[in-house]
Amino acid sequence: MFKVEKIEMINKTFRLPLKLVQELQTIAQNRDVSLNNLVLQCCEYALKHLDTN
Repeated sequence: MFKVEKIEMINKTFRLPLKLVQELQTIAQNRDVSLNNLVLQCCEYALKHLDTN
Protein backbone atom coordinates (compact mmCIF):
# COMPACT_ATOMS: atom_id res chain seq x y z
CA MET A 1 0.00 0.00 0.00
CA PHE A 2 1.25 3.48 -0.85
CA LYS A 3 1.99 5.57 2.21
CA VAL A 4 2.69 9.29 1.94
CA GLU A 5 5.42 10.32 4.36
CA LYS A 6 6.35 13.85 5.30
CA ILE A 7 10.05 14.51 5.81
CA GLU A 8 10.77 17.37 8.18
CA MET A 9 13.04 19.93 6.55
CA ILE A 10 14.80 23.05 7.79
CA ASN A 11 16.41 25.90 5.86
CA LYS A 12 20.09 26.59 6.52
CA THR A 13 22.65 28.70 4.70
CA PHE A 14 26.12 27.33 3.99
CA ARG A 15 29.04 29.03 2.29
CA LEU A 16 30.73 26.80 -0.28
CA PRO A 17 33.61 27.49 -2.66
CA LEU A 18 32.46 28.64 -6.10
CA LYS A 19 34.31 25.84 -7.88
CA LEU A 20 32.57 23.20 -5.73
CA VAL A 21 29.12 24.69 -6.35
CA GLN A 22 29.76 24.81 -10.09
CA GLU A 23 30.82 21.16 -10.09
CA LEU A 24 27.78 20.14 -8.05
CA GLN A 25 25.46 22.11 -10.38
CA THR A 26 26.92 20.36 -13.42
CA ILE A 27 26.48 16.93 -11.83
CA ALA A 28 22.92 17.75 -10.75
CA GLN A 29 21.99 18.90 -14.24
CA ASN A 30 23.58 15.84 -15.86
CA ARG A 31 21.70 13.51 -13.47
CA ASP A 32 18.41 15.44 -13.76
CA VAL A 33 18.12 16.12 -10.01
CA SER A 34 17.97 19.36 -8.08
CA LEU A 35 21.12 20.81 -6.58
CA ASN A 36 19.49 20.53 -3.15
CA ASN A 37 18.77 16.83 -3.68
CA LEU A 38 22.35 16.16 -4.78
CA VAL A 39 23.85 18.00 -1.79
CA LEU A 40 21.53 16.08 0.54
CA GLN A 41 22.61 12.75 -0.95
CA CYS A 42 26.31 13.73 -0.78
CA CYS A 43 26.00 14.68 2.90
CA GLU A 44 24.12 11.49 3.78
CA TYR A 45 26.72 9.37 1.96
CA ALA A 46 29.61 11.16 3.67
CA LEU A 47 28.07 10.71 7.13
CA LYS A 48 27.33 7.05 6.48
CA HIS A 49 30.93 6.42 5.40
CA LEU A 50 32.62 8.67 7.96
CA ASP A 51 35.75 7.20 9.50
CA THR A 52 35.06 7.16 13.22
CA ASN A 53 38.64 6.41 14.22
